[in-house]
Amino acid sequence: MKFLGNVLAVIIGLFVFSILSFLVLFGIIGIIASSSEKEVKVKENTVLHLNLNGRVLVERTTDNDFDFGGLGNPFGNQMNAGLINLKKAIAEAKTNDNIKGIYLNTGLILAGQAGLLDLREALLDFKESGKFIIAYDEAYGEGGYFLASVADEIYLNPLGGIDFNGLASESIFLKGFFEKVGIQPEVFRVGEFKSAVEPFILDKMSPENRLQTQYFLDDINAHAVNLIASSLKMTPDSLMRINSQMLVRKPADAVTYGLATELLYEDQAHAKLREKLGLEEDADISRINATDLASLAKSKNITSKNRIAVIIAEGEIVGGSAEGVISSEKFAKEIRKARKDDNIKAIVLRVNSPGGSILASDVIWRELTEAKKVKPVIASMGEVAASGGYYISAPADTIVAQPNTITGSIGIFGLWFNVQELINDKLGITTDVVATGELSDFMNPGRPTTEVERMIIQSSIEEGYETFISRVAEGRGMHPDSVKKVASGRVWTGNQAKARGLVDVLGGLDTAIEIAAAKIDAGDDYRVVFYPEQKPWFEEFMTSFSDNVQAKLLQVYLGDQYPLYQKIQKIKHYQGVQVRMPQDITIK
Repeated sequence: MKFLGNVLAVIIGLFVFSILSFLVLFGIIGIIASSSEKEVKVKENTVLHLNLNGRVLVERTTDNDFDFGGLGNPFGNQMNAGLINLKKAIAEAKTNDNIKGIYLNTGLILAGQAGLLDLREALLDFKESGKFIIAYDEAYGEGGYFLASVADEIYLNPLGGIDFNGLASESIFLKGFFEKVGIQPEVFRVGEFKSAVEPFILDKMSPENRLQTQYFLDDINAHAVNLIASSLKMTPDSLMRINSQMLVRKPADAVTYGLATELLYEDQAHAKLREKLGLEEDADISRINATDLASLAKSKNITSKNRIAVIIAEGEIVGGSAEGVISSEKFAKEIRKARKDDNIKAIVLRVNSPGGSILASDVIWRELTEAKKVKPVIASMGEVAASGGYYISAPADTIVAQPNTITGSIGIFGLWFNVQELINDKLGITTDVVATGELSDFMNPGRPTTEVERMIIQSSIEEGYETFISRVAEGRGMHPDSVKKVASGRVWTGNQAKARGLVDVLGGLDTAIEIAAAKIDAGDDYRVVFYPEQKPWFEEFMTSFSDNVQAKLLQVYLGDQYPLYQKIQKIKHYQGVQVRMPQDITIK
């Protein structure tokens, strides 16, 4: 009876879920239909409302990135905010006479350091117009406060808080797990800093990995503190003391130490906003969101034949033509298309990638090398352009990175798994092999690797490393020995990489585009076009719907163990020869 009860519960649950999904789907269609018919107009005395609290900052989203009519995401998934679209809206707000200021909610934005810096620079540029920025939130994370610090006035909820205590990077190690289940990793690598394999063979960071992580974290944190100090008109030393000792421990501390203007509830912050706009008490505040305002921004020089192609390369580097990653077949095709298009005068490769397959990276490298022969190629590094991400950037005439970009990690590794103990002892499964040659069952995961196999793989890894070094040396105009001094798999910030010749210019995507325009002597007569072409929002939504639901159910079921599950799922991408950065660096 218990079994039948469980089956009945599942059937009822699926039925209810289907009905709800059907109703929500019709609601979404209604929202899209009404939105497509809506004519966007900016009323006089309007503020641009940037509500980024809880959003994930990505490189770009579709132009019609709906927020379900202001209801948020009905499926509980985090909503994305596109950096390119946000910057377009902020630039439009700067010059639009009807926009008087920006109302900023950034509290718990989920974003990388370089993306935050790009957005912060756009907000600072907006302030040059003389218009105001007011920030309010109930709680600020480190990244959210980094953005909010540009505001003229920063308001915090009386029971809220500001997380301002520096940066930390935590890694998950699987050695103990593998020992328990009977899996033996077989590791091959070059470079003492190539620590991408450490989570599989150690239970804590190696001294080399700890050294490099501390080195780049300190640089990123110091850079953020210096910028915030400048906005708050404080000395960097005094702000660093507040940061390193976490002196802001309760809401009142934020005001005492000058990180917040005043403790207010949201309705009180709105009253301050009305004062700025010259409105009477309880008068409606005219607001416009980034999506609507960006839609009014006119494309620059739409008829110009001087076009600069910005190719967005975001995600892991893999072979084939998969979506949502940097797949070699797909991106080689995009680069080739830009190379052969006579109207495309220059190419900017925008890289956000921790690396991946060396073969896929080399395929993309080859296409960029060919493109470089006929037109300028500029690499713009975003949040992370490390290992394979650096590999595909190396051919560029100029490499541009933000000071807090994560880059370098010029190294290579191979990873295989011996599951003999798991299948023989734990599961009671045995295998037997008949082969025609000594190496016919090469690297069979059902047994330990032989000395000959290890020699072959290690030789392949070392050859791959020399290839990587030669690619960088050729692209950067450096001697291979000079590249090796800054390689060995070590990670650098953009600041540190520039000092070592791995980066040419510090700046964001706009800087890279300006360099490309200068190389083709276009002046202001150029148009930017983005590749790959994006699918319509609704098509992307429907494609990812089932995956999102499955992920949400797993997250609820696994709870705090969900990150571990994600880590184990990623292992399948690690097998074979990889140019991938050390671990999945999460800075918080």
